[in-house]
Amino acid sequence: MARRALITGITGQDGSYLAEHLLHEGYEVWGLVRGQANPRVSRVRQLLQDVRLVRGDLLDQGSLISAVEKVQPDEVYNLGAISFVPMSWEQAELTAEVTGMGVLRMLEAIRVCSGITAARGAGSGQIRFYQASSSEMFGQVRETPQNERTPFHPRSPYGVAKAYGHFLTQNYRESYGMYAVSGILFNHESPRRGAEFVTRKVSLGVARIKLGMADELRLGNLEARRDWGFAGDYARAMHMMLQAAEPEDYVIGTGRTQSVRELVEAAFGAAGLDWERYVVCDQALHRPAEVDLLCADPKKARAQLGWEPTVSFEELVAMMVEADLNLLAGGGDPHQDSSWP
Repeated sequence: MARRALITGITGQDGSYLAEHLLHEGYEVWGLVRGQANPRVSRVRQLLQDVRLVRGDLLDQGSLISAVEKVQPDEVYNLGAISFVPMSWEQAELTAEVTGMGVLRMLEAIRVCSGITAARGAGSGQIRFYQASSSEMFGQVRETPQNERTPFHPRSPYGVAKAYGHFLTQNYRESYGMYAVSGILFNHESPRRGAEFVTRKVSLGVARIKLGMADELRLGNLEARRDWGFAGDYARAMHMMLQAAEPEDYVIGTGRTQSVRELVEAAFGAAGLDWERYVVCDQALHRPAEVDLLCADPKKARAQLGWEPTVSFEELVAMMVEADLNLLAGGGDPHQDSSWP
């Protein structure tokens, strides 16, 4: 029989790439959705026709137990979160509930459905759990590059919530013998990225200017540096982590770092434009507490999993600009995920 996977956050960028990868690997894929009213649900049905959907909510423990019981998954990928970092200051409590406590509820659903207690640990054939941790947990970094042993100092409610979920995953692995791992993923982007994220904001801004739909692009801190990769490569890494013989946590990134300024230069350059003519720095767009530098040390993933990124930073930026030029030229709406190929 085909292995069965349950993905939370199926309607997001990572969920879509992971679902595609698992379907290609022969899985039966289920996606957790809060309800049919979400416009992204119809998008998932159109683009991932072989994915089955089950109702559930990371805010509702009972619904998660019901979903796990119905699907009977071999693997659970918890990608659901309030993932836009600037919003986490405005909705700190909701971020804690979904991004942090949601991990606890999903782990508890797996534990309860598997009959695991302190006296009765996980046996063979147990459900394998993947938690989407984040480089934002490192925050004010203690060392560069960052690896699996680098201490955390998160600088946003989002980073704090992710750190809670990360440590909780470790705790359930150590307390109950569960196969539970965290992937500490650095920034990963694609044409499917939400329009509010800086990479997509830049690619859309460039496309609008190129097409005569705008004459400026307003951005915040141009000096912040990130390790940017392609989301499809990172989804493949998630799957590889759950195939390892032993459950371990892994840092996933390219090991290269670029500033937002370099992102802007590459994006405008891909469209044949001079960025300095159009970009306006707006202090109001700066974060309350900035994370200045994130750079991955992915040696462990390369050595133990054999994972390597396949898309360079320059290729990624050009891909996003081209996709948004095609989207806007065709009358598409970037806020409706119309850029999904």
